[in-house]
Amino acid sequence: MMTFVNAKINIGLQIVRRREDGYHDLQTVFYPVGNYAGTPSNPESFCDMLEITPSAEEGMVFVFTGNRMKCEEKDNLVCRAARLFMEHTGEILFRKGSGKGIEVHLDKHIPDGAGMGGGSADASFVLRALNSMLAEDERLNEELLASLALRLGADCPFFIYNRPMYGVGVGEKLSDIPLDLSGYWLLVVKPDVYVSTRDAFAGVVPRPGNIDLRCLPGIPITEWQGIVKNDFEDSIFPRYPELREIKERLIGSGALYASMSGSGSSLYGIFANLRDAETSRSEFEGEATIEGVYLLKL
Repeated sequence: MMTFVNAKINIGLQIVRRREDGYHDLQTVFYPVGNYAGTPSNPESFCDMLEITPSAEEGMVFVFTGNRMKCEEKDNLVCRAARLFMEHTGEILFRKGSGKGIEVHLDKHIPDGAGMGGGSADASFVLRALNSMLAEDERLNEELLASLALRLGADCPFFIYNRPMYGVGVGEKLSDIPLDLSGYWLLVVKPDVYVSTRDAFAGVVPRPGNIDLRCLPGIPITEWQGIVKNDFEDSIFPRYPELREIKERLIGSGALYASMSGSGSSLYGIFANLRDAETSRSEFEGEATIEGVYLLKL
C-alpha cells in the first residue's frame, strides 16, 4: 500500500516547567500540513511517500530514496517503528499467506531539522500502515497505537491522530481542538541552519504560558501575532539572528501570523491569499542561505 506522509507546524509552543527527569512540560497546538506545494506540476513535493508491500524475502527489507538519511538504518525511526509493530503484534502479517516478509520503501522529501516532525511522521505512518494491513478484528485502536508511537518519540503520537490537537506534557497528552485554517496559505522557509533539540532546550527558561492555547479557535488569526508565541524563539533567535530576520520578512510581506515551528529551524507564515504568499515566496527563492521554500494550501 502507498500513503503520503504530511508534516506539522506548532502554533504556539510554551515551555512551562522543567521536570525532575530532565524533560520539559510544554503546551502547544499541533496542526498537520503538507501534500500541496503550490505548483500543479509538483503537488507532492512537501510530503514523504511511504509504500509497504508483501515480500517473498523473510523478515523486513528497507529501501530509502529522496533526501539523504543522516543516521544508520538501525537508528532510523522508520525501521524502529516497523520492528516495534512486529514485536507487539507477533508478526501477524507474516502469517497471512501473502508473503514471508515486507518491504518498506520511504521516498523522503520533508526536510530534516525543520521542526516539522518529518521523522516522527514517517514512523507513525509506518505504524498506521502496518496496522491497516491487519484483519479488521486484529487492528490496534488509536490509543494503543499512540502509546506505541510514544516509545519512538514525543511528537509521534500526534501523527497517529493527524488532526489539529492541543498537546501538553512532553507533547504526548493530546486532545482535539476545533481549529480550522482551511482556505489560508502557508509559506515555509527552511534556512541552511541546523538547531539540535538538545541545544534548543538548553537555552529555554520555563515559565507559565501567557495565553491558554485552547482558546485559539476563538481568536481571529489577525490577533495572534504578539500573543501566540514559540518560547524557543527567545533563546534561538539571539544565536541565529537570520531566523529572526526571516520571521520579520514574512510579517513584512503580508503574513497574518509568522512563527518558528517546533525547535526550528523552519519559519512559517500564514497568508490570507495566494497572491501575497507567492510574492513572499519569490523574495526568498534563490537565496544562498535558504535551503528550501515551500508553499502549501491549508
